[in-house]
Amino acid sequence: MSKLPALSIRSLLTGTLLAGAVLAQGAQADDAGVPKDLTDHLVVNGQSMPVRSVEASPVSGLYEVQLEGGQTLYSDREGKYLLVGDLYRNDSGQMVNLTEQKQQQQRLALLEQVPDKDTVVFRPAGKVKAVINVFTDTTCPYCRKFHEEVPELNKRGVEVRYLAFPRAGMQGEGARELNQVWCSDNRTEAMTTIKKDKKIKGGASCDTPVEAQFALGKQIGIQGTPALILPDGRMIPGYVPVDRLVSMLGLKN
Repeated sequence: MSKLPALSIRSLLTGTLLAGAVLAQGAQADDAGVPKDLTDHLVVNGQSMPVRSVEASPVSGLYEVQLEGGQTLYSDREGKYLLVGDLYRNDSGQMVNLTEQKQQQQRLALLEQVPDKDTVVFRPAGKVKAVINVFTDTTCPYCRKFHEEVPELNKRGVEVRYLAFPRAGMQGEGARELNQVWCSDNRTEAMTTIKKDKKIKGGASCDTPVEAQFALGKQIGIQGTPALILPDGRMIPGYVPVDRLVSMLGLKN
């Protein structure tokens, strides 16, 4: 069977799921382990869901399903009842988002596998107080706006670690320009030049990690640029002004 596109899962399922039924039915299931055939049951309209992993959740009889596009849903052991959304724990009156906590850990684990030599890093001259990973596209207007403020972020001790995410795919202009940047002898200079809408010399005549980082971004769940990953694993989609970003990082303005 063909794989269901990752981005269509939520639109396909939202509005048709019975959360109460999940909990009521699942509470009677054997929680000894993850059902081996659960993935086989995760079929919608004749199409298999693009499942990356299945694990037991903190709720008895409810299983956490990670999709290839980074989304999370929950299922009973037979794949009959599905719940799309975040799972919270009511901890002494404090609502803790368990789904987001898990995704934050996964983002950090994936980003730790990307060496600095495969990124474009803008480092502060002084002490580094925080490091943010930013998926960027040179053709993106808000990526250019963000980049204009990178010197100010550096002054405030924030290191910016760029990864490539060509929004139009690997055949678009963004991919071509990003490959140019990664093939440049001075990547930071090339990144700044292109984001000022200027041309740089030379073509993309080297092996680059652009395609791999594009795939990584999609795995994390990125749908647009800029996409910021903070040191705790939180993902912030879109442009964020310097003062607000510094505050989110827990740094003094």
